[in-house]
Amino acid sequence: MTLARSILLFLVAALAEIGGAWLIWQGVREHRGLLWIGAGVAALGAYGFVATLQSDANFGRILAAYGGVFVAGSLAWAMVVDKFRPDRYDVLGAVICLAGVAVIMYAPRH
Repeated sequence: MTLARSILLFLVAALAEIGGAWLIWQGVREHRGLLWIGAGVAALGAYGFVATLQSDANFGRILAAYGGVFVAGSLAWAMVVDKFRPDRYDVLGAVICLAGVAVIMYAPRH
């Protein structure tokens, strides 16, 4: 699997999980109804499927690395969708998480 494909899969997984959770939040907390909740559940299911497409055979490694993508992706989602303005510590934390993703997923192994 190429590096680009792996990164793309992480981005699609983040979109599905963060978007799914946001849809459920909107359905429940903002009283938008069952269609929003159902769409969120479907998106979360898609996230679970997309994660299986990574080439690494170790579930724990994929999920651990995805955690860093989730942190950075959540902040990006909040910026775009909710007009959230991260401070320098939010940005630093996201950069640290993405560095962890790079080490966990893409460090040379023998």
